[in-house]
Amino acid sequence: MKQPLAYIDPSSKIAENVVVDPFVTIEKDVEIGKGTWIGSNVTIMEGARIGENCKIFPGAVISGIPQDLKFEGEKSLAIIGDNCIIRECATINRGTSAKGKTIVEKNCLIMAYAHVAHDCHIEQNCIIVNNVALAGHVNIGEYAIIGGLSAVHQFVSIGKHAMVSGGSLIRKDVPPYVKAAREPLSFVGVNSIGLRRRGFSNDKINEIQSIFRILYQDNNNNTQAVLKIETEVNVSTERDEIISFIQNSGRGIMKGYNQK
Repeated sequence: MKQPLAYIDPSSKIAENVVVDPFVTIEKDVEIGKGTWIGSNVTIMEGARIGENCKIFPGAVISGIPQDLKFEGEKSLAIIGDNCIIRECATINRGTSAKGKTIVEKNCLIMAYAHVAHDCHIEQNCIIVNNVALAGHVNIGEYAIIGGLSAVHQFVSIGKHAMVSGGSLIRKDVPPYVKAAREPLSFVGVNSIGLRRRGFSNDKINEIQSIFRILYQDNNNNTQAVLKIETEVNVSTERDEIISFIQNSGRGIMKGYNQK
């Protein structure tokens, strides 16, 4: 159902059963999958690719021009996966020539007034809470939760299953499976409750805890910790993922609470 009070560019590709409420603006070069609802006063700009069964609440702006002075009008995309919920007045900007696209994968919840800047990549099943501000080129792994009013520095990576406290200033990379809080942002434990909810066994959670004990509580630097993890912890997907994250961290990982 498409309201006559909405403006929809004739060249946009919108599935037949998409519901478009009054006062929506949909520009050219937009694709919207079946079953999606677009609330009133939503603006969907050039380059948006929105999946199936999404809910976009009033006032949201999707695929806005990047707030990057290097942007020169190049073609780029903002890709929203299936079953995403984007709440009131959230903004998701499209990519720049650096990556060409901003991606929010399936089953994500972007709460009201959150901002996702150019070239970010949010993996599936993430929750971005109210008023979170993601700078450009931020990567967030699947099932991560970013608490409300947090600010994430450009090029930061946040690992899968991580949980970041509300009101955090995130300047360093946050490894997978952890909880992060305090100022400066620090390791405050493994996200054991979240992992248990997602089917991780107690043995697996204990293994992850032993890895972060080596990293954050045994007075090792990162190089020493990685070597010790490789030699003392049995090979597993989670172990290798943590090691890879540390070794490939662009901004350096956050410290433990008592580390200097």
